Amino acid sequence: MYLQEIKEQLASMLEVVPTDFVYPPAADLGDLSLPLFALAKTRGLSPVELAKELAASLKESPKFIGVVKNVNAVGPYLNFYLDSGNLVSSVISDIEKFGIRYGESDNGHEEIVMVEFSNANTHKEYHIGHLRNLFYGDTISRMLRLNGYQTIPVSYINDFGIHTAKTLWNWRRNPEFAAQDGPKGRLLGECYAQAAKELEGNEEAKVELAAVMKQIEKRKGEMYELWKETREWSISYLDEIYQRLGIKFENIFYESEEIDEGLRMVEEFLQRGVFIRSQGAVIADLDEYGLGVLPIIRSDGTALYPAADLALARRKFQAYDINESIYVVDIRQGLYFKQLGKIFELAGENFNITHLGYDFVTLKNGMMSSRTGNVITYAQIINEAYTRAEKEIITRHEDWDAEKVNKIAEALTVAALKFEMLKISADKVITFDMEEALRFDGFTAAYLQYTGARIASILRKADENIAADYSLLIHPKEHALAMQLSQYQEALVKAGAQRDPSIIARYLFELAQVVNDYYHEVNILKASTDEKIARLGLLRAVKQALANGFRTLGFAYLEEM
Repeated sequence: MYLQEIKEQLASMLEVVPTDFVYPPAADLGDLSLPLFALAKTRGLSPVELAKELAASLKESPKFIGVVKNVNAVGPYLNFYLDSGNLVSSVISDIEKFGIRYGESDNGHEEIVMVEFSNANTHKEYHIGHLRNLFYGDTISRMLRLNGYQTIPVSYINDFGIHTAKTLWNWRRNPEFAAQDGPKGRLLGECYAQAAKELEGNEEAKVELAAVMKQIEKRKGEMYELWKETREWSISYLDEIYQRLGIKFENIFYESEEIDEGLRMVEEFLQRGVFIRSQGAVIADLDEYGLGVLPIIRSDGTALYPAADLALARRKFQAYDINESIYVVDIRQGLYFKQLGKIFELAGENFNITHLGYDFVTLKNGMMSSRTGNVITYAQIINEAYTRAEKEIITRHEDWDAEKVNKIAEALTVAALKFEMLKISADKVITFDMEEALRFDGFTAAYLQYTGARIASILRKADENIAADYSLLIHPKEHALAMQLSQYQEALVKAGAQRDPSIIARYLFELAQVVNDYYHEVNILKASTDEKIARLGLLRAVKQALANGFRTLGFAYLEEM
C-alpha cells in the first residue's frame, strides 16, 4: 500500500529499514521523520551533521523527485513532506482497490492459532467483568485473521467445578429460586452468590457440599440429575448472550467432557514422575523452576480444574494441528499458565501456549465479585444501556417507527459496551462508567458511529459516484485526512502483533476527529463540480476505512442515527 511503498523507497535510498520512520508531532514538521542517531553512529558523524548532508543530497537525487515534495533537516531528524495530490490519489486508489479488505496483511503466513475465551462458568451469573474477556478474545481472533492467521475461536465452559455443587446445594435448600419467574440461567447466579456467603465458616455444610460434588463427578444420583437440568439452563442463557452480542465460536468445549481424559492423564503423569502424591492429594511440584506447587487432585479425591485443562490442551494440538493456543484469561492466572506450560515441557510435549491476560473491571465503589454479589450483571448493564440508547434515538427522531428505533438502539448498545472494553489496553484496569460509555461525544463508540452516519448522510445527498480527479485535493485538511487513512494498515498490523485492540480504537477516534475537522472547514457539497466529486470520493474512502475498523472491533457502521 502507498505509505509502506514510500517508506520502502526512502529506506532503500538511505540504507535504513521502513520501521525506522516515525511521524512528526505536528503537521508543519512534515509527514514522515527519520531519526538519525543509529545511522550517524555507523557513519562516524553527528546526527545533526548527517541530517544536513542527507537533506542536501536527497534534493539533488532523481530518485527522490516524485517520491516526496521536500525534505528538511531538523536537528538530528530528516523530515519528509509528501506531495498532496499524489498522496490523496494513491490512498483513495488503495481503498477503492481493496475495499472491505483494506488494511489486511499476510504477516501470519496462514499459521493456525486457536483463541480460547469466554471461559464462563455455568451456575453463576454473567457480569460486566465477563464482557471484557468476551470482547477482548473475539477481537483478538478477528485481528489475527486480518493479519494472515487462520484463527479458531473457541470457548471452554467450566460446568463441572465446585461452584456447581455450591449452587445446587443452595437451590435444593431454597425452593423459592425455582418458583421465581425469569430466566433460570440468571437465577442460578443469584443462588450461587447466596450459597457462597452461607458456606463461609460453615464446616457442616462443607461436608454436605463434598457429597454433592461426588455425586456430580460419579454421574449418578439425585444431585447429578439436577446438575444436568440446571446445566442446560446456563448453556441456553450463555447462547442468548453470545447471539445478542454477535459472538461466534467454531467450537465450545465443556469441562465435563474433558474430565475423564484428564483423570487418565493424571495417572499417566504420575507414572512418568511429572506429578507426585502428597498427603492424599496429587500435585505438580514445580518449586525448582520457581513456579511453586500446583494441586491437581484434592485429598478427598475430587478433581481440580487443571485435570480437565490438561486433556483439553493436548486435544487442541493433536486434533486441530494448531501452531499456538492462546488463552484469554485475567491476569490472576498468569502463574497458572506458566505452570501448565512447564508440565507439558516436563512431559516432553512442548505445546506453544500463550496467556493473554487482562486486568480487572471495577465499579466506582470497588472490585466486583460473583461470590459476594457485588457485580453489575450482564442483564443489568445491557438493559440499562439499551434503555438509554432508545431514549436518545426517540428524542432525535420522533418520526421513526418502533422497529427502526429498536434496530439502531440495539446497535448503539452493543457498540458502546464493546468499545468501552476495547479502548483501554488489556494491562490497565477499567473503571466502568455507564454515563461515559453512552455519550455521543468524546472517546466513545457513539461518537464514532455518529461520525459515520454524518458521512453517509452527505453521500446520500450528493448521490454521485463517478470518476474523480483526486489530484485536485490539495487542501491541508485533505492532506491530513489522507495521511490518517494511509496509516490504517500500520495500526492493524501493530494491533495484531501486540495483540492490543486499543490501538485500533485509538486510530478510529483520531480518524473521526480528522474527518470532523475536514467537513467543518472544507465545503463539500457546494464546491465546484470537479472538486465536489473528488471530495465525495475522499469521504467514501473514509467511510470504508471506518467500516473496516468497526468490523474489526465487532460493531456496526450505522447509516443513520
